[in-house]
Amino acid sequence: MTVRDVRQRRLVLLDAPAALGLALLPQLAPLRNTLSGEASDTAVLVLSLSAALPVAVRRLWPVPVFAFVLVAACAALPFGLGPTSFLAAAYALYAVAVEWRRQPGPSAVLIGGACATGAALLTLTGGRDHEGGTLAVQAVFGLLVLGATWAAGSSVRERRESVRRVIEETAERAKVEERLRIARDLHDVVTHSVGLITVKAGIANHVVDSHPEEARKALTVIEDVGRTALRDLRATLKVLRRDGDADEDLGPAPGLADLPQLVRAAEAAGVRVELDSRCGERPPDGVATAAYRIVQEALTNVVKHAAPTGCRIQLRAEGGVLTVDVYDDGPGAGAAHRPAAPGGGLGLVGMRERVTAHGGTLTAGPRAGGGFRVTAALPY
Repeated sequence: MTVRDVRQRRLVLLDAPAALGLALLPQLAPLRNTLSGEASDTAVLVLSLSAALPVAVRRLWPVPVFAFVLVAACAALPFGLGPTSFLAAAYALYAVAVEWRRQPGPSAVLIGGACATGAALLTLTGGRDHEGGTLAVQAVFGLLVLGATWAAGSSVRERRESVRRVIEETAERAKVEERLRIARDLHDVVTHSVGLITVKAGIANHVVDSHPEEARKALTVIEDVGRTALRDLRATLKVLRRDGDADEDLGPAPGLADLPQLVRAAEAAGVRVELDSRCGERPPDGVATAAYRIVQEALTNVVKHAAPTGCRIQLRAEGGVLTVDVYDDGPGAGAAHRPAAPGGGLGLVGMRERVTAHGGTLTAGPRAGGGFRVTAALPY
């Protein structure tokens, strides 16, 4: 038995009790006062079963079932079975209304007009005692029930469509945000690592003849930074590939505990860094990663544009806000002899995107006493 067969059987089992109840309802309280006289029990039973039993398969064939039940309900009008038969028709119509794929405008107008006409007929005939009055009241009742059912089904259909669109838009937005996050991570890794490598390579090239030991130290830093960059790039590429291999450990995302590693790399490039972290609260991992990337980019800019110089990093986590403050003293002596590192001008853009993603604020600009300052507030 296939999954589809099991699903269809479950749908039938869900509607079967309702079909049985609709079939037995006229037997419990039959409406015998009709235009043509007293109806036989056999006629009542046949008409009741004809109008009620097909609704057990209404979700398998919605339109055919509704058409059949509606014909049976109309045939049952002269026998006084209109109310119960139209209830069965309404139950079948609900499945049609929920699955209706066309524009609901014309159908809603037609149903609304039929309901208005039915209400008018009910007003004219409800209080008049003449032959045919019972038949008219049954017909009006059927129109009202079918109209209300169509309106309810259409409302449910539109609500489901709205939820489906929201889910699709959310999924698409998540894809876009993921691509932006990966692009920011790649930018941070590449600019930070390549910036340090460029600086140290320039130093090594400048002192290779006069101070070979300094050149060897610079090459050692280049090797370490290059290995770290390769590891980070591999982790990002694994996320992009999504092979699903259990053996591939992507490792945790960088956080506040990894800041000393950034400090050591910046110090190796000639920046004297003072790290002051006072976090009375532990921020969420996503906020901590954003703070790490902000500090990374800020240090990269210091190395590229001001080294050798002094830099101070302050972190505060209190009151549900993680504050990151990074500022330097400006270019120091010997900065003019350092080759300029290439940059794409996307560092501040990436920092601002990260801060905005967490609903925070970012300020960046020159300091009054010289140097540059970056301050970010990340609520959590």
